[in-house]
Amino acid sequence: MAENRLNTVDLDRQLSEQTPQEIIQYALEEFDNIAISFSGAEDVVLIDMACKINPGKVQVFSLDTGRLHAETYQFIEKVREHYGIEIDVVFPEAAAVNKMVREKGLFSFYKEDHKECCSIRKIGPLRRKLLTVDAWITGQRRDQSPGTRTSIPVIQDDKAFARPDDSLTKFNPLANWTSAQVWDYIRSNNVPYNALHDKGFVSIGCEPCTRPTGPGQHEREGRWWWEEATLKECGLHAVNINK
Repeated sequence: MAENRLNTVDLDRQLSEQTPQEIIQYALEEFDNIAISFSGAEDVVLIDMACKINPGKVQVFSLDTGRLHAETYQFIEKVREHYGIEIDVVFPEAAAVNKMVREKGLFSFYKEDHKECCSIRKIGPLRRKLLTVDAWITGQRRDQSPGTRTSIPVIQDDKAFARPDDSLTKFNPLANWTSAQVWDYIRSNNVPYNALHDKGFVSIGCEPCTRPTGPGQHEREGRWWWEEATLKECGLHAVNINK
């Protein structure tokens, strides 16, 4: 296992000047046990880059909340077949989901907020997965969400999901990229993408909490539209809010 107690502040200054491919190459060289978190267009760009850099070392996982669009399940399978990789699909604890639905119904997040549902369906499974790795790679971009992602670093010490008395390194190679750069890469490299993007969806999550965005709307306006804009994080990247 690579030494994972890195000086992430100094490294962020260095890596911020490098391309996403160079950041991914550094991450794959530094850590033997590292995984890419996969759900959307940005993540497949990361997978495509990683497969071109070191195809034998690409470890990918995806969270299945049980509430995804049919197109998203088809997308996961398309990516698996396209790159010939294994995708570890991680599920929530059935008992916790059953208890929440039995007590509050299937759409409690519309009446309250999305935090409890996301905690059970997303954060719990993510925490279990991240306890098994030393580092992870995400597709976060600084321009993705007003108020929550504008200052994300390229590399950070993820204290939220680290094992007790250990550290977990988190890489955000696309932090400096725009949505236009992501889609330029997808089109130029024939990267597979979710069919929902052709139907007006930009940021895609669970089916009940995602809708298409209109002209002039920010991409995150299609997520949890009934809640205040600066709090639109499901908890996977809660450090963006709780600084």
